[in-house]
Amino acid sequence: MNQDFFNQERFETKICCPLCQADLVMTWQRDNIPYFGEIMHVSARCQCSFRFADTMILSVKEPMRYEMPVETGEDLNARVIRSTSGTIRIPEMGVTIEPGSVSESYVTNIEGVLQRVRDVLLTASRWVQGDEEKSSRSEELLCMLEDVIEGKRKITVIVEDPFGNSAIISKKVKATRLSEEEAEKLNTGMVVFDVNKSELVNDVSDNVQPLGD
Repeated sequence: MNQDFFNQERFETKICCPLCQADLVMTWQRDNIPYFGEIMHVSARCQCSFRFADTMILSVKEPMRYEMPVETGEDLNARVIRSTSGTIRIPEMGVTIEPGSVSESYVTNIEGVLQRVRDVLLTASRWVQGDEEKSSRSEELLCMLEDVIEGKRKITVIVEDPFGNSAIISKKVKATRLSEEEAEKLNTGMVVFDVNKSELVNDVSDNVQPLGD
């Protein structure tokens, strides 16, 4: 596929359904999302119940890391833009949220990120019931989160994105351009069309590690 193919606003292509082998129409819809840049929505639905939906990034910016110390209640209001290729880290808690095949993009604030981490911890704590060590670690992290939200504990929130479509917006943020080697180590979590390489790359990894040491 050449670049002109992706410059159209909306078009359709035909493929063969992988389940029933019937002809299937795939819809491509171009869009521009603030902070996330140019994207292409791809979807298809077959009468046999097969469904497909995905998003491809068409624009690529410089790979970036944003690092912010969270020290006061006001810091919790800092805006966080997380694209489907963004990785979020909280090193003091051993928390790493990497993009996967079902990643979603969102605009929230630091407190919103912590709430999402808490939801993951609550789910994980149910999975590890019966494992005293992991249950204890989960409770410890939940208490740490509450202390951060109440302003009793300081943490650092780091957002990294190999395509530069994620960010933390605050005067306290330290923004650093990632090296090519650092960017290549990050997961992307979605289908990406690289116009420089003229190929499709699909990263289907899904890695959330809220209970790490």
